[in-house]
Amino acid sequence: MPRTIIVSNRLPTKVQRTDNGLTFQPSEGGLATGLGSIYRKDGNVWVGWPGLFLEDATEEQYITEALQGDSMAPVFLTEAEIQDYYEGFSNSTLWPTFHYFPQLATYEPAHWAAYVAVNEKFCQAVLAQAGPEDTIWVHDYQLLLLPAMLRVARPEATIGFFLHIPFPSYELLRVLPWRTELLQGLLGADLIGFHTFGYMRHFLSAVSHLLGYPTTNGLIETPTRTVLVDAFPMGIDYERFVEAAASDEAIQHEAVYRQALGTSRVVLSIDRLDYTKGIAQRLLAFELLLLRYPEWVGQVSLIMVVVPSRDQVPQYAALKQEIDELVGRINSQYRTIGWNPIHYFYRSFPLEELASLYRLAEVALVTPVRDGMNLVAKEYIASKADGHGVLILSERAGAARELSDALLINPTDLVGHAEALHQALVMPAEEQAQRLDAMRALVKRYNVFSWTRLFMNQLTYSKIKQHTLATDFLSPAAIGRLVADYRAAPRRLLLLDYDGTLTGFHPNPQRAEPDHELRLLLGALAANPQNRVVVISGRDRGTLQQWLGDLPLDFIAEHGVWLRPAGQEWELFQALRNDWMREMRPVLDLYVARTAGSFVEVKDYSLVWHYRRADADLGAVRARELLTHLTFMTSNTDLQVMEGNKVIEIKNAGIHKGAAASRWLAQYPADFVLALGDDRTDEDTFRALPAAAYTIRVGTGARSLARFHLPGVPAVRDLLRKLL
Repeated sequence: MPRTIIVSNRLPTKVQRTDNGLTFQPSEGGLATGLGSIYRKDGNVWVGWPGLFLEDATEEQYITEALQGDSMAPVFLTEAEIQDYYEGFSNSTLWPTFHYFPQLATYEPAHWAAYVAVNEKFCQAVLAQAGPEDTIWVHDYQLLLLPAMLRVARPEATIGFFLHIPFPSYELLRVLPWRTELLQGLLGADLIGFHTFGYMRHFLSAVSHLLGYPTTNGLIETPTRTVLVDAFPMGIDYERFVEAAASDEAIQHEAVYRQALGTSRVVLSIDRLDYTKGIAQRLLAFELLLLRYPEWVGQVSLIMVVVPSRDQVPQYAALKQEIDELVGRINSQYRTIGWNPIHYFYRSFPLEELASLYRLAEVALVTPVRDGMNLVAKEYIASKADGHGVLILSERAGAARELSDALLINPTDLVGHAEALHQALVMPAEEQAQRLDAMRALVKRYNVFSWTRLFMNQLTYSKIKQHTLATDFLSPAAIGRLVADYRAAPRRLLLLDYDGTLTGFHPNPQRAEPDHELRLLLGALAANPQNRVVVISGRDRGTLQQWLGDLPLDFIAEHGVWLRPAGQEWELFQALRNDWMREMRPVLDLYVARTAGSFVEVKDYSLVWHYRRADADLGAVRARELLTHLTFMTSNTDLQVMEGNKVIEIKNAGIHKGAAASRWLAQYPADFVLALGDDRTDEDTFRALPAAAYTIRVGTGARSLARFHLPGVPAVRDLLRKLL
């Protein structure tokens, strides 16, 4: 029976060394909660690091056996690997870069080497657990290379990946020396998930710019597979926080805090110690509130909880010192005998006590400078069953994309920050209830279990999508069936693309004229009265007329703009206009000036930017830029931007090879239909034809709507010769 293998840097159980030996402590994180329903059933397993390094094989064996009983498989890392892979590359290179702090990132080749080695170690650990039919779900930035490593070992495996932190814009990612390796590593997955559409968009942009792979509607067409990319906002265990907030223990804790605080109103801040959380800015904003609105002095207290994290690292130690000094300065300036402005706790809290703070707080201050999601905001909302409370949320947290009823702020705008605090404190109870009710409904519906189900369902869909787009090789047996059906059919329609199908590509497209062999082959096929042979091409009608017009062929030129049945005159598919060219031509000329070797082809009703003769890397980058530029310019117009093989074309929307092929089939009914093409413009043809048609994609690797594929032009000509 197929199983699910969960893979993350840390296991949901942490092994600790104490005076009494090794102990096992369950994790309280949202990921462990959400995936608990998966990894503990049906023989599934969670693979990860147990949280400490060991040098004793006996202890490793003991931990392995103990965790095995709870559906976990440990990956043991050395102290040096933790230092270089985890503290080094993961947290000193990827973490600051992905959170928009590139000035704090380091670029150590030794750290990169350790990162590769540990990802390989995880790969071997997963392969030891996973069978060929199992589903593998990899998590987070410590294992970006793992999907591709697993794909090499198990080409047909079902692999998902989810990133729990932000994905940065292309301009930031390109700073990393190992950017392409990281992207290629992720593309080993069948489905790549992010918290928000914005992160997803950044990833697709990076893939387009750095790898040159085409992307459409969240699908990335790699040379070997189609990868699906989507957004899955992570939730919390809603009922758990509701129950914790309603527990007797939480109510008792709240009463103790309330007695200590007296009548002071409470603003709550809870964060792990990290420079991405904006803790110092939060303190300065609270100070500014007291300065701008002195009526709150003695009336409002900030409870600040900072959970210790990596405080031996110099950057974090400096941040801790800055926070300590700010708290001390603000308290010393505003403190009275009966009131303290800031109550500062540098420790973690158990769930029920944490829930009591959520109950107590009239305002929750969740204002990271950058955060992948931020579940504290959702925990606060779930805990406010009484309908009273205001959430102030950073617009740079992933949760802001969902929790639009919060007061959204720019965390670096201290004035706006302070004004939001004032607004929250004076907000009418009715408005508080309306905002909270809307957010509670959303948090309840899209909880962590919903997030898990949605991702797994989409992962299954991604494999179905791959199989739908997959094509079978046109084997000798399939060729035999094709030829037999061809000979048995009294009426036959052959739709043949030109460049890349009937003849190879040439650096100068005007020199790709048909050779003598091709002319003889097409002439012989067209001479058969049972055949209609159609050359269906993106080329202009003048070129096709010059090269092949003397043969008894039908033509569909410029992707369907111009039509010509054999022996007749050229006609337009429909009335078109070309006045838009005056506006678009300067844009293409600009990219010609910036890309040596590229040029513009002007057709009757379309413009084409060719870059086959340009430097391959530069051409790919410029093509991504131009595609984005033109897509923006043509939005809300009746124009369409098409990407072909080393070309980008602008034309009137609704005119494509598929529409023209449908017209041909309606005018000239056929008992046998054969269509051959090599690029994305030919997918319209394949889509338009009946299921029984022999549709064949030319070239290797690309996914297609065609039923079959052939490796190249020689194989196409061999097939056509068999029809003579």
